[in-house]
Amino acid sequence: MQLGQIITSLLEIDLYKLSMGQAIYHQFPSYKTTWTFKCRNKDVHFTHEMVEEIRAQIQAYCDLRFTEEELAYIDNIVWMKGSYVDFLRLWRPNFADFKIEENADCGLSIETYGTWLNTSMYEIPTLAIVNEVYFRMRYRYDELLADFKERLQNKFEMLKSGKWYLGLFSEFGLRRRLSAEAQELAVETFSHMNDTMRCASKFIGTSNVYLAKKFGLTPVGTMAHEWIMCVGQGNHKHNPAYSNWYALDAWVREYGVLNGTALTDTIGTDCFLRDFQLTYATLFSGVRHDSGDPIEWGEKIIAHYQKLGIDAGTKTLLFSDSLDFERADQIFRHFHQRAKVAFGIGTYLSNDTSAPALNIVMKTTRCNGQDVAKISDVTGKEMCKNPEYVEYLTRSINWRMQHGGSC
Repeated sequence: MQLGQIITSLLEIDLYKLSMGQAIYHQFPSYKTTWTFKCRNKDVHFTHEMVEEIRAQIQAYCDLRFTEEELAYIDNIVWMKGSYVDFLRLWRPNFADFKIEENADCGLSIETYGTWLNTSMYEIPTLAIVNEVYFRMRYRYDELLADFKERLQNKFEMLKSGKWYLGLFSEFGLRRRLSAEAQELAVETFSHMNDTMRCASKFIGTSNVYLAKKFGLTPVGTMAHEWIMCVGQGNHKHNPAYSNWYALDAWVREYGVLNGTALTDTIGTDCFLRDFQLTYATLFSGVRHDSGDPIEWGEKIIAHYQKLGIDAGTKTLLFSDSLDFERADQIFRHFHQRAKVAFGIGTYLSNDTSAPALNIVMKTTRCNGQDVAKISDVTGKEMCKNPEYVEYLTRSINWRMQHGGSC
């Protein structure tokens, strides 16, 4: 490796990977998935040296193991169970699951193959490695870090002055961070905010479990799109238009009323609401927005709660789609008297510099030998290798919306 080791602990992962991992371990241990890397930036190219560094960094990550101290920390999270912690004691990343190559598109191709238990855990560390390698080898890193620090301090001062009001917010930037150093600086800066400031904004934690442990913060996160995609579409007997129902049902079996923030947009929020009826809307503490217009989405969710006779003021609307403080302020002011409003803010907190941020993802593209897809509430976020499957999924959803009822 030309650079120092980027991922130095298996706790450097978003909490929802552990939350989903436990449910996968107990309910879907035989499922197998394929994950595919994609860089959405049109003008980005990974050089041969970058690809070799990424390969070496991933190999170093695969040599890590959970320590007993880290396992004890996971075990103390209220919804984590001893059986899964025991599994993690034996678990290790497997470099043989990775296929890392150069290509003619952006210069970098990564796919992972294997059990869902394994491959799910690879997504976040892989993206963090790709991101940091790119910025350290493409730019003068010291200059980027100085720029990052200046912008970070300005954000802090703006919150302190009361220019922006966010309510509750957390840091979600591990996968697209400038570097481990930059993300830690951001989390440390805002972790002191509640002790030194009195304002309408409160920093409540980070999705990065390692940094949550280090700074005594709350690790934040429940489920991702992969959960709905694999649970709902990975079983070939399922009608994929009911993916949300299968996913919500399995989540409740695992967690009951704990750990309950549902993601709405995997196959479209309108379809999600067909399944998010009284039982699930009552059991889940809130829902997460990740695509589409946030104001329209929030109004739709509140109207749905009202239709069910549920006081939306008791539920959380968690916004997490490409946010900055100015946009979060607008959303907060619009909804804060009608619902609990919270934000998960990623790139803006962990990689805000003069250099354009990478728009990279790593998504499930197959489960149990079958294509899976995310439709989303906006064009451009879809990812599937097979256009015919996307057409089939879309037709299934449209038929249900026109003819089918709620579960």
